[in-house]
Amino acid sequence: MKKNGFTIPEISIVVVVALLLFTLFFTQYQNFAAMHRDEARKTAINTIYYALENNFKEKGYYPESISIANLPVVAEKFWTDPEGYDFNAPESSYVYQPANCHQARCTEYTLRTRLEKEDDYIKTNPSVE
Repeated sequence: MKKNGFTIPEISIVVVVALLLFTLFFTQYQNFAAMHRDEARKTAINTIYYALENNFKEKGYYPESISIANLPVVAEKFWTDPEGYDFNAPESSYVYQPANCHQARCTEYTLRTRLEKEDDYIKTNPSVE
């Protein structure tokens, strides 16, 4: 008499293959999500960089600190990093470091963000590069 069904080794192989595929998918998804967050960080830094340069052309100096108040052309979404921290907050991956300041007017700056899949992304004023 012939019995219908699967044997334990057959079921075990299917389960192992399914787990491997799930692990591969999950790992790739995590990498993709991290790359997407890194691109969002770069976009924010570039947006603020160009706003700072336009501000410099108009006023002749860089501000000692930056926010939506003194760079209103930068959309609100760029002032918060992908983890939800405000720009320049201690936990934020976004940092603005002014340099050579006198009476809240600076001649240099560095914008930096920590990336997950690459080295830090850094933009400085053109005279420093």
